[in-house]
Amino acid sequence: MIKGILLAAGQARRFGSQKLLARLADGVPVGLKAAAAVAGAVDTLTIVIRAGDGEVKKMYTDAGFTCLDSAAANAGMGASLSAGIDANRDASAWLVALADMPFIRPETTAAVAAALRRGQPIAQPRWQGRAGHPVGFHNTYLEELLALSGDRGAREILRRHRQSIHWVEVDDKGVLMDVDTPADLPAGLL
Repeated sequence: MIKGILLAAGQARRFGSQKLLARLADGVPVGLKAAAAVAGAVDTLTIVIRAGDGEVKKMYTDAGFTCLDSAAANAGMGASLSAGIDANRDASAWLVALADMPFIRPETTAAVAAALRRGQPIAQPRWQGRAGHPVGFHNTYLEELLALSGDRGAREILRRHRQSIHWVEVDDKGVLMDVDTPADLPAGLL
């Protein structure tokens, strides 16, 4: 069983307001667009949010998604990811995505999940030679993922196990595009 973990616990300081609620040109909020791209590719999806982030939680739960309120989220992305993995220990693999990356195509996420289903230890999309998101991990990386803390995410795990990465070549620039400031929104309107 592949379980999706969508990290949605960031503070959005550079954006100036809650960026996950910002609407794209099609009217869909950034955070919901990112969730939809993952949901169709995995067996279950858990969205890790900051404890007490009522607006974001309401957006996701109103859309039928499951949220994990994480007090650890204030410690950073690594802590959020560890909390999401801990709540989904029974998975055979995890597909980890970021809620501020709404431009990833659902077929890209499905291709990464398909690589995990074929038994790849780590699956990561690559566009024009550049590594992107979402990233999939087989459950053999459980202990390393649980040990994450602070704001470092899984980058160190990917560095240590780079020879185990199965690259999923995609024609999807969205694997590189996140929303950090309001100016990032028009850039993603492909």
